[in-house]
Amino acid sequence: MISNPITQLEQLTINSTAKNFLKETAKWAKFLSIIGFVLIGLMLVFAVFATTIFDLAAKMQPDMPESLGLVMTITYLVLAIIYFFPVYYLFKFSTKMKSALATKNEDTLMKAFEMLKSHYKFIGVFTVITLSLYALVIVLAALGAL
Repeated sequence: MISNPITQLEQLTINSTAKNFLKETAKWAKFLSIIGFVLIGLMLVFAVFATTIFDLAAKMQPDMPESLGLVMTITYLVLAIIYFFPVYYLFKFSTKMKSALATKNEDTLMKAFEMLKSHYKFIGVFTVITLSLYALVIVLAALGAL
């Protein structure tokens, strides 16, 4: 009897070495996500004060555009919102993985991997969008449009 590869995969077990790797990965993921949340918080603080900072700078440098503070505030708010999602997914992966390994709960393990998939999917889509924007800027610059 030939067994179906999907059936074989469904019977996958995690040995102690793999469990230790996952436990260590969850710890690093939690550390990186906490650092990410702190940096997002700093972005938000800068966004709140950017208008004031750049207004003061514009008074000292008359050739600086007055609307730069508002532009920087909006930019940092948008960046903070964008960065929140992959950091959140990474944090959820770490907490769910730690819980799954402690309780040996398959559903929690599946949800942990789902969060990791969401994290990497977001990073992948964001990377594609960023590279596309870079390519567009390069093409426009080559054509002399910028």
